[in-house]
Amino acid sequence: MKSETSISRSIPDLSIDIDDVCSVILTNQLPSGEIPWCQGQKTDPWDHVEAAMGLSIGGYLRQARAAFEWMLRNQNKDGSWFSAYMQGKPEDRTRDANMSSYIAVGVFHHYLITGDLDFLKHMWPAIKAAINFALRLQTADGEIYWAISPKGKVDPMALLTGSSSIYMSLKCALAIAKILGRQEPFWKAALKRLEKAIRHKPHLFNVAKSRYSMYWFYPILAGVLTGRDAQARIDKYWKKYIIEERGVRCVHDEPWVTIAESSELTIALAAMGNVELAKIVFSWIVDCRYDDGSYWCGFTCPDITVWPEDKITWTNAVALMAADAIYNLTPAGQFFSHEFWQNLDFVLS
Repeated sequence: MKSETSISRSIPDLSIDIDDVCSVILTNQLPSGEIPWCQGQKTDPWDHVEAAMGLSIGGYLRQARAAFEWMLRNQNKDGSWFSAYMQGKPEDRTRDANMSSYIAVGVFHHYLITGDLDFLKHMWPAIKAAINFALRLQTADGEIYWAISPKGKVDPMALLTGSSSIYMSLKCALAIAKILGRQEPFWKAALKRLEKAIRHKPHLFNVAKSRYSMYWFYPILAGVLTGRDAQARIDKYWKKYIIEERGVRCVHDEPWVTIAESSELTIALAAMGNVELAKIVFSWIVDCRYDDGSYWCGFTCPDITVWPEDKITWTNAVALMAADAIYNLTPAGQFFSHEFWQNLDFVLS
């Protein structure tokens, strides 16, 4: 398969071939456009969109668009998606606010790379419905309940990681609305309430999830915490989640480094403007690849046992996103940059 863009097919300073990394996503993508975790495993809408973003970075724009079209065909009437599919069939009918709203992130990212205004217009109804679904789960205090069960009951639990991700989705949806000349004042108010909850009301979120490293850096990745606040959070928990010269633990109480979490921390550091530290973290995992050039999922320490051995689509996608955040491979290289979003403040204020 050929890429549709003329970006360099290798990453500067690193022995990474973009086509090799994208190949894992392409070979797992189904004819319908659906992108499962790997062969024989589920598809969830968040990681499906993440994998599509990897394809966009790699220049496989037709395949990325096919992934977004799959989302359109499978959206529920209330704007949500189910939490898991197998070969296009719903497997887990939980409707997750974060998983459903993430389409806005993927669509805006694709637009920054392609400049395709017609694509934005085409995707707008789905984005609007998805964001409104998520915001129906927002409380008066600002946090967002994570999901509706298969039986139709709201689970009154908010997750810091998920709510931070929804914050990013809301920003992207508002940016798209601005480009399309749409007015969404309710979204802006919801964004401000969500920001206040994440920044000042930690008691609203499930503390049990703090063992996951995403709990540490997602408020920074999403741009809720910036500047000194972001640096203070990095410093406070660095030793808890980092294995020096190896990477980021998935959970702080297990010696298991994952490529996805290490890549996401790389993005968060670059977003803060600390590109040199981002390069250092990324250098720890840059060679954690199979002979075909694709990335491992993770490995145990100190023995460096690769586990699991699956070649995960979204892991390879986020590794490309990390490289883009450092090296600006595409026009979306600064997509998570706090400075980029500060320059778009007129969109969000």
